[in-house]
Amino acid sequence: MESQKFAIVDLETTGHSPANGDRMIQIAIVIMNDWTVEKTFTTFIHPGKSIPLYIQDLTNITDEDVKDALPFEAYADKIFELMQDAIFVAHNADFDLSFLQAEFVRAGLPKWRGKKIDTVELAKIVFPTSLSYKLGDLAFDLNIPLDHAHRADEDAYACALILKKCWEELLLLPQTTLEQLHKQSFRLKSNLSHVFFNALQVKRSSNNEQKNVVYYKDLVLRKKERLNLSTLDRAVNYPSSSEEKVSLFKGSIVNFEQRPNQFEMMDLIWNHLNMRREVVIEASTGIGKTLGYLLPAIIYAKQNESKVCISTYTSHLLEQLLTSEITKIENILGGSIHSVLLKGMHHYIDIERFSQIIQMKSLSYDETLTMLQVLVWLTKTETGDLEELNVSGGGKLFLDKIRKSPDSTSNQNDSYDYYQLALLESDKADLIITNHSMIIADLNRREPIFNNIDGFIIDEAHQFIQAAQMRDESILTYTNWKYAFGQIGISTDDQVFASMKEIFKKDVPIQLFNELENVFIQMVELFDQMMNKIVQRFKYTTRNKFETKQIAFLDDLFQDSEPIALELPKKIQKWVDLAQKIVSQANMEQLLQQHVSIVEQWKYWIREFKIKASEWDEIFLNDNSHFSTWVETDQRNVPGSIRIYKKPIDVKDTVSQLFNDVRRNRAIIWTSGTMTVPNNKRYIADQLGISKETEVHTFIANEDYYSGAKAYIVTDMPDIQGVSQNEYVESVALAVTRTVRATEGRCFVLFTSQEMLKKTVELIQESELLHEYMLFAQGVTPGSRMRLLKSFQKFNRSVLFGTNSFWEGVDVPGDSLSAVIIVRLPFTAPEEPIFKAKSIKLTQQGRNAFTDLSLPDAVIRFKQGFGRLIRSSTDKGVFIILDRRIETKSYGKEFTSALPPISIQKLTLQDMVQELEHWYNS
Repeated sequence: MESQKFAIVDLETTGHSPANGDRMIQIAIVIMNDWTVEKTFTTFIHPGKSIPLYIQDLTNITDEDVKDALPFEAYADKIFELMQDAIFVAHNADFDLSFLQAEFVRAGLPKWRGKKIDTVELAKIVFPTSLSYKLGDLAFDLNIPLDHAHRADEDAYACALILKKCWEELLLLPQTTLEQLHKQSFRLKSNLSHVFFNALQVKRSSNNEQKNVVYYKDLVLRKKERLNLSTLDRAVNYPSSSEEKVSLFKGSIVNFEQRPNQFEMMDLIWNHLNMRREVVIEASTGIGKTLGYLLPAIIYAKQNESKVCISTYTSHLLEQLLTSEITKIENILGGSIHSVLLKGMHHYIDIERFSQIIQMKSLSYDETLTMLQVLVWLTKTETGDLEELNVSGGGKLFLDKIRKSPDSTSNQNDSYDYYQLALLESDKADLIITNHSMIIADLNRREPIFNNIDGFIIDEAHQFIQAAQMRDESILTYTNWKYAFGQIGISTDDQVFASMKEIFKKDVPIQLFNELENVFIQMVELFDQMMNKIVQRFKYTTRNKFETKQIAFLDDLFQDSEPIALELPKKIQKWVDLAQKIVSQANMEQLLQQHVSIVEQWKYWIREFKIKASEWDEIFLNDNSHFSTWVETDQRNVPGSIRIYKKPIDVKDTVSQLFNDVRRNRAIIWTSGTMTVPNNKRYIADQLGISKETEVHTFIANEDYYSGAKAYIVTDMPDIQGVSQNEYVESVALAVTRTVRATEGRCFVLFTSQEMLKKTVELIQESELLHEYMLFAQGVTPGSRMRLLKSFQKFNRSVLFGTNSFWEGVDVPGDSLSAVIIVRLPFTAPEEPIFKAKSIKLTQQGRNAFTDLSLPDAVIRFKQGFGRLIRSSTDKGVFIILDRRIETKSYGKEFTSALPPISIQKLTLQDMVQELEHWYNS
């Protein structure tokens, strides 16, 4: 491989289909031999037609650039010759090669023959945790220069360097891992088996023994480092006075700003930890909330040789606590702190289950690709947390199969059990950092994890409500059930049932298999009948025929008990009993190695259908009086889109059950930036069922903290309730476009509706008015919330469009964020099922659902939206409200009074844009 010739190719074209007349406008070829670039060839090509405007915007190649260029036929022989005896390489090779082949044929040449390498596919395997596999993003991550993306010459050269980086990374992998990659790579789309084989040959000849790894069967895992034990002295004293705090912080924090309210918050937490009391704290942006609770928590844990648990809701804050905030405290106190991140069991990989699945030969392409990503990731991960991986849609289903679960095989050797390792480390930690759902899950554990905690600090406490709801929720989806049925199959399918029947045909009576198959068929038929009944009932309950998404309460669809709902779980139980009987009668001692994974898969589906029977009972048969149960469908895809949800209306009992014993002798600190609304300081505390005797304290940053913030209400937007959605979207798109140009990007645009977000983004893209900006849109741009956020932060000229989850828990300090645009006041839709159920309950109690629920909920989220903008006293930004109801409705003052003391101006869009241009250019 070291002397292998590569032809790294990139094309720019007028479109995607040569069959429809699209042609090349530029080609670049980089010839690399012995991992050194030997020559390059690049030229403009005349397409014989005008270049579409959007292609000119994308590539910066105009008709003027290609006017003197020759057509492809003039270069065809030279290009064909350059590619001879080379491996074809491209970023998304299928497109470039197929386009090039079509051009060769059109020029009268034969199709090129040879191997191909797709650097997208290769990079996904070699860099399995990368945020993005776009050429520009990969180049950025790997420090490869790419100043002008979508120009063939620069793209081809960057692709060549990415290929070389991948090769160098492969040579760092253990030999056993390379052997696995080569063995499993023949189902990939490009000839990566060739690359892996050559890397393996180099590795074998080097005889370098891999260090810092452990082996489990055919898998290589990164060796777990020794526990990071604390070096902090137990006798460290809490800085009681302001002078002591200032002295402590000044020597360790660059540009330290004294915040009296932060000091008051620290003292409050310190006192409640020592008194073992409960308290509620709202700390606005600018207080320094995280350091405000970390310092007293750590000193308390050290002095008392105990543990403090800090719980939060978002993965982003978990990462921030570990990678940034605790480091600050260590610098302040002059010693290391033993802190541990502990997540729920399902976040971690089950190595035993993965080792079985990789033996299977019937994996799909997505499953194979993900399996190779996991093989590489295991040599690098210290946590075993599957969230570190960036996998495709089908790959996510594969990850679900290899997650740790309560019934995972138990092994004496815990060196590869990441969940057990995290638990063991937490036993010796000063500080346990976890999420709300992990704490709540203690209610379901036979052996609770958090019994030995001396104090709890619940950050993002308002989200504890949603986490508690999720603990008691049930979700049944049509696609999930049909996927499970499809994985089992019948005799004529090439699935696990047919395989089991073949393996154990001598051990198990054929009558047992036949009976099991008949029960399975009946089970599938009953499920289909129930789903079809749901579809039929929807025809009589939908109100708006023009909405594709439909929601209906289950009680409205089935006012009486449904016989099928009673019959199906009985059939599932019968299938489970018969499936287990087959396992008990089979001769496992004589089992061939290649059959072990099939039997384990069979056991897995037995466990899954036990869970599904319980899921069905919970939704259709159990008491629903304290729950909201509803069905969602999309009329464009029925019954495939059916999803049934069951969620508790109230979480007070769950919180009480979890913390009542704790409240007797341990501290609980509830804190968040949004715990109160202007007319109800106990709004969140009451929903959590916190005693009326528990104090609620509010800390607000000094006025000068917000000196860099302004708010604008755009007065000439249309009345949102007086025009169609399309008209409003047009006005939003114009306002966003003009704001982005005035601020030169760095904008969040916050929506309450995914549909409106999508329409707005599509309109902006069609207009091409922001073609020079990077647009990232939740639900449109692929990737998780955090991946979108990190991508947004990479580029100065970028805009992020988000819905619910971007209103809070997102930290973008400094110049990375210049403006937050509120498209609509964040009222919950009246038909949202949980909201509707709560509203009905309040109305039955004689209360006003709008003032007691709808308005305070919206104000809380509005405050959270503003909280994205100013993250430090040096930040500068504008908060723009497009919804005129904030000035035309009587409740508008509830929103404005919830903002910190900043300038709020009411201006037309034109005047606001002029103000922005003046402000940002001054």
